[in-house]
Amino acid sequence: MLRFLTSGESHGKGMLAILEGIPAGLRISKEQIDSELAARQTGYGRGDRMKIEHDSVEVLSGLRGGVTIGSPVALLIRNVDWENWRDVMDPWEVKDAARKAAVTRPRPGHADLAGALKYGRTDLRDVLERASARDTAARVAVGAVCKAFLAEFGIGIVSHVVALGGVEADVSGMNVERIRELSEKSVLRCADREAERRMVDAIDKAKESGDSLGGVVQVQAGGVPVGLGSYSQCDRKLDGRLAAALMSIQAIKGVEIGLGFAAAALPGSEVHDEIMYSEKRHFHRRTNRAGGIEGGVSNGEDIVVRAAMKPIPTLQRPLRSVDIVTKEEFEASVERSDIVAVPAASVVAAAAVAFVLADAFTEKFGGDSLEETSRNYEQYMAQVRNR
Repeated sequence: MLRFLTSGESHGKGMLAILEGIPAGLRISKEQIDSELAARQTGYGRGDRMKIEHDSVEVLSGLRGGVTIGSPVALLIRNVDWENWRDVMDPWEVKDAARKAAVTRPRPGHADLAGALKYGRTDLRDVLERASARDTAARVAVGAVCKAFLAEFGIGIVSHVVALGGVEADVSGMNVERIRELSEKSVLRCADREAERRMVDAIDKAKESGDSLGGVVQVQAGGVPVGLGSYSQCDRKLDGRLAAALMSIQAIKGVEIGLGFAAAALPGSEVHDEIMYSEKRHFHRRTNRAGGIEGGVSNGEDIVVRAAMKPIPTLQRPLRSVDIVTKEEFEASVERSDIVAVPAASVVAAAAVAFVLADAFTEKFGGDSLEETSRNYEQYMAQVRNR
């Protein structure tokens, strides 16, 4: 099984991820990871931070000659902005001026107040630096490695924006490759051009009023074999693991799989997928309302998940708050922020899904090397085809 940890602060030296469990023998290119990191930074409505940072990965361990060697893979993304924040964020000595400029006004919608109370901090910067979505850069790097692993077994992942600021995209009739093609050319990672235009208008209006917007992203994984996950224990259910991974992304407030919440308003005959059989496709379904998962186990159809992102809580027209030291009412402090980060969230969501699927895949097929994993996978797939 796989596991990873991330570390780092938003304005610290950099973001670090350590990924353990990737089999030896997997070829990975720096360009693969950097491409994913660049995609996370794009999107109409992003803030000035994206103009400063040009994320690029530095591999500290786990690779030799571009190939995994079985040991933990350590991935570092340096923060260019660190030089401007050295006096404030130095691990050993923080300048007196920075101490006197402590952040004491918690922002509504952030972890500021809850984190300060939990850890007993009087400077909210000790909280907001780690709670920041800057951490998602490390998660995207991890996801890029997992995508490379899954691709070895024909599993592809695409993510895109299906709603933003109340505007919904229509991708009905589009196959996965068409969605990928259009969304990757879009400034909002949206495959519906007309919806994209209206989304841009909504972002412009929000910027003028000092507000922010949220939206919904969809991740679709094709080529996933039947049998990932388990119905035997709640913590091994594939849908539960996906939901947990997506909900752990900053600002995500809801997750649905397949029809999701819409299924609650429909009769069973319009919710469940009838099972078919043919010599060519073997067991399959004509519909995929379940989103590729039944009983916590992948059923061979595409995995389809959506995540709802709330509007960015840092507003240029700040909401009211209370100073944690003086208890006086103030307008919440303003940090550099985006108007909307939904397109970036789609990239992060794809990374989260990639990790969960890679984890479930290694759980199912094992193997210390890619060759061993492949052998186990092929034997299992032959068994499935012969049923």
